[in-house]
Amino acid sequence: MAKKHSILPDITIHGIADRGKGVGRSADGLTIFVTGAVPGDVVDVFIQKKKSGFAEGVVDRIVVPSVDRTAAFCEHFSVCGGCKWQNLSYEAQLRHKQQVVEDALLRIGKIKVGEFLPILGAQETTYYRNKLEFGFSNRRWLLPGELNAPPPNPNEAGDTAPGDAANASSALPPGVELSGLGFHKAGFFDKIIDIHHCWLQADPSNDLRNTCRAIALEQELEFYDPRRHKGFLRNLMVRLTTTGECMLLVSVARNDQKAITRYLDAILEKFPQLTTLVYCVNTKLNDAMFDLDMITYHGKGFVVEQLGELKCKIGPKSFFQTNSVQGKRLYDITAQFAGLTGQENVYDLYTGTGSIALYLARHCRQVVGIEEIPEAIADAEENMRLNGITNAVFYAGDVKNVLTPEFAIQHGKPDVVITDPPRAGMHEKAVRFLLELAAPRIVYVSCNPATQARDLQWLSEKYDVLKTQPVDMFPHTHHIENVALLELRQP
Repeated sequence: MAKKHSILPDITIHGIADRGKGVGRSADGLTIFVTGAVPGDVVDVFIQKKKSGFAEGVVDRIVVPSVDRTAAFCEHFSVCGGCKWQNLSYEAQLRHKQQVVEDALLRIGKIKVGEFLPILGAQETTYYRNKLEFGFSNRRWLLPGELNAPPPNPNEAGDTAPGDAANASSALPPGVELSGLGFHKAGFFDKIIDIHHCWLQADPSNDLRNTCRAIALEQELEFYDPRRHKGFLRNLMVRLTTTGECMLLVSVARNDQKAITRYLDAILEKFPQLTTLVYCVNTKLNDAMFDLDMITYHGKGFVVEQLGELKCKIGPKSFFQTNSVQGKRLYDITAQFAGLTGQENVYDLYTGTGSIALYLARHCRQVVGIEEIPEAIADAEENMRLNGITNAVFYAGDVKNVLTPEFAIQHGKPDVVITDPPRAGMHEKAVRFLLELAAPRIVYVSCNPATQARDLQWLSEKYDVLKTQPVDMFPHTHHIENVALLELRQP
């Protein structure tokens, strides 16, 4: 039970801040960031941290629910944390995401924007992800019904779920199976929430994951112990395509061929429709798989996704838009903003696997992509060959180092620059060179409006922002993409 002196009563939530937390203000003017609250709520807040000028907490009690509040549809919502906004109507989610973009550009960047186009909402708000990764663990997160704890308060919400204290203790109820397969509990590297139905990925994802768990238990295989770094089964990745293909990647902690064969054969017997079954052996202390050898056990070792006319070969290590349907719509907006006529020289910065570059290649004279990760460039070149595209070229390296005057001389001054940087935004050195390069048009695709606002402020030295359009790639989360069209200011 929270202590009374730790609770601030009757806090009205008026907005949304970073990572989807509600924002309110106490009677004495203290700004409060509240996990589990949505705009319009009036809540009592249990304060967890208090610093100069602001405090952080979780909902202790909902006094008056917001008109936009809705019941979460996932049974794991109170403990998982993966879909933080299931308790907020989708219409309200879009409204607040639009506001986040406008606030970032107008207030943070002090940018003059010609037109804010309305956010492009997702056509499907469930089962929209083409890729999910799950962890095996011998330390499953125990749910309230499995503990000697009072039942959860239906008004409670947030990261601190009922039963947290009991989960943190070493005392465990007798006869409870501790092995689990699912998502990591937020803030716990060793705890897995045993997910039986996830609303993020379509069939056969749930059935496949539950079957993999059941086979592992039946064969008495060791689920990984992330504290002692012992065990056998580590991770599972499921990737689906809109073309109906399905890839399963299994990560194991030791090269026990007999156990691997027995496990994978049992999976194939239950799921003969798997397009590709791949495994890797990870003996490292971390779960990263990009530096590991991938062994194709069944199938062709990759899946093929279709985005419009573009076919994309996706391997177990490939970087690819996680929402295929919205990804295509994002690329369509990028192409529309680029205004290609077939004669343009295009630079695509932070090109990843070259999906945007190749999507645009048939509509321009030449496209040049730059990406820091060599494996992604290898995928881009493979997909270029797969699609018979001959007017694209890709370079592996850091954009700020590759983009030089010599590079521009070699490939010609661009008519259009596409830039899609990571969440940290563009390096200032790269922005400065774009100002020197002075391409007539820049299309800036961002997954972080705050860093996009900073970069646009730098670019405003020579560029005007004609219009922007947010795209919702991840319903029920705080994440938002935004596309901005910049035009070189005439002297």
